[in-house]
Amino acid sequence: MKVILKEDVRKLGKKGQVVEVSDGYGRNYLISRGLAVEATASTMKVQAERDAAERRKDEKLRAEAESVKARIAGKVVRVSIPAGEGGKLFGAVTSAQIAEALGAQYGVSVDKKDVKLDGVIKALGGYPLTLKLHPAVDASMTVSVEAQ
Repeated sequence: MKVILKEDVRKLGKKGQVVEVSDGYGRNYLISRGLAVEATASTMKVQAERDAAERRKDEKLRAEAESVKARIAGKVVRVSIPAGEGGKLFGAVTSAQIAEALGAQYGVSVDKKDVKLDGVIKALGGYPLTLKLHPAVDASMTVSVEAQ
């Protein structure tokens, strides 16, 4: 029996895949628990339309990420933070502060979890960072930490 998985099933497949399973496993476990639907001609057509729509949506998001990357790649984002003598910061620069500065300076909305730093920033200066704009698109920038 062929089924289309509605959710990821361990050791069987991922959501949206068409897999061959035994009749009993398909009817009594997968379909009864809502993990899959039987792969008929109509459900295969619906799944193909769903896959095409998902691909179009992903391509649109990737194109948007590429345009953002073209605008900000290689630029410097400035973050002002209170500092003591010798350039030591009172605390550290966080990903949230960098994401907020990106929004203010470049109009780019980035989630703090998408800001990747090489380490903890606890001193004034310039540091490299990577922004994860899309699963397939990364942008490299520099963060410049300045005293307030």
